[in-house]
Amino acid sequence: MALLKYSYRSQYEKTYKLILNMNYFEVTFKCIPDTEINKDVLTSLLGEIGFESFVEKDRDIAGYIAEKLFSESKIKDLIKEFPFEAEITYETNFIAGQNWNEEWEKNFFEPIIIDDRCAIRSSFHKDIPQVKYDIVIDPKMSFGTGHHETTSLMIAWLLESDLIGKSLLDMGCGTAVLAILARMKGADPVLAIDIDEWAYQNSLENVKLNHTEDIEVKQGGAEILPNEKFDIILANINRNILLNDIQFYAKCMKAGSELYLSGFYSEDIPAIVEECSKYGLKYTSHTEKNNWVALKIVS
Repeated sequence: MALLKYSYRSQYEKTYKLILNMNYFEVTFKCIPDTEINKDVLTSLLGEIGFESFVEKDRDIAGYIAEKLFSESKIKDLIKEFPFEAEITYETNFIAGQNWNEEWEKNFFEPIIIDDRCAIRSSFHKDIPQVKYDIVIDPKMSFGTGHHETTSLMIAWLLESDLIGKSLLDMGCGTAVLAILARMKGADPVLAIDIDEWAYQNSLENVKLNHTEDIEVKQGGAEILPNEKFDIILANINRNILLNDIQFYAKCMKAGSELYLSGFYSEDIPAIVEECSKYGLKYTSHTEKNNWVALKIVS
């Protein structure tokens, strides 16, 4: 499962944490065709009628809304007025109030081991095998625990890369897991940026947990990118945001810089590569997992 980020501008930019001990409805939406743009617009419109958080289940989307805000008539009106040609169906499930963060951590955040070299776990996990890179992440509903295909693909790139002494930018850092691994592998300096206040605060907590406080963490989007060049840029965000922001990443690259992009499906590769080519950036390779991909781009 992967937490989806969304905004009221049809982009996944903001993740909300569920309020403790409130009753919620889980509404699972099936969208045909299940394209990125249809999901993007659907979650944005659902946000406008009170939905607070989304989880991706296979190719469906589960949205969570407080009981007091739930209105089936509003959902039906939204589907009826959906701006694109799509068949949208849904199922509802009532969830009694509980400690949502605790339940999420207990049920969905299992420790993971990648290539027997990197462990990603929470502070409450015990009996973790010894690995070279032991990363402690207390996600608290931020995106980036390594479970989603896009994060694991990016981690695999980092594990195979020589990062010693290289400057690195992690855009849409979520929990800062990628920035933390990069710093553990010798990247320096490291800058992590996320537009969401909750992700920003969580990143600060996680860099401290992993004794990588020299990672600089900032809140914002591409508009706050510094006027400097990076050896490596990571951006695991969303197709639409990437297409908009590649132009800004290009300005932060020099000859030989590497750009790693993820957060989209294999069918989106041509659009991403075409946009990169507008700014003199070249596609070199990609990896794939369950139709999600990570691209390596060079300047």
